[in-house]
Amino acid sequence: MSPWHQPLPSEPVAWLREIASAYLDARETIPFGELIGQPIEEDTLFHLAPSVCLKMRGLPWSGTPMRKARDAALTSYVATTEREPQLRHEPLLGFAFAYLASHFGLDLLDTDEVEEIMEFVEQHRDDLARLIDTAT
Repeated sequence: MSPWHQPLPSEPVAWLREIASAYLDARETIPFGELIGQPIEEDTLFHLAPSVCLKMRGLPWSGTPMRKARDAALTSYVATTEREPQLRHEPLLGFAFAYLASHFGLDLLDTDEVEEIMEFVEQHRDDLARLIDTAT
């Protein structure tokens, strides 16, 4: 099986590994920002979470799936950062949240699952950062 088009992880540690992989995929776009005249920075990678979610799940990158994933990720991100502004200052957590919210928008996760996984991610943020650092 290709590294993309994977089934949903079944446990929090597997989600941590997938979020690290998704973050690395999004981070690969940073050098291309200058080419298109739109700088991409680590703190804006959360914008790419819906696209990476669709890629990981093997879903179309346009139409209804993209709209659902994007709308859920961005509206949830904005609403949550008003209550929890630290997400804006921790790009990795912001990306993880938008990535999970994208899955919610696609009806792949429910609210309780997103909260449970995100809580695990927050508690293991150092492990997530290590997964990303060791892969580069």
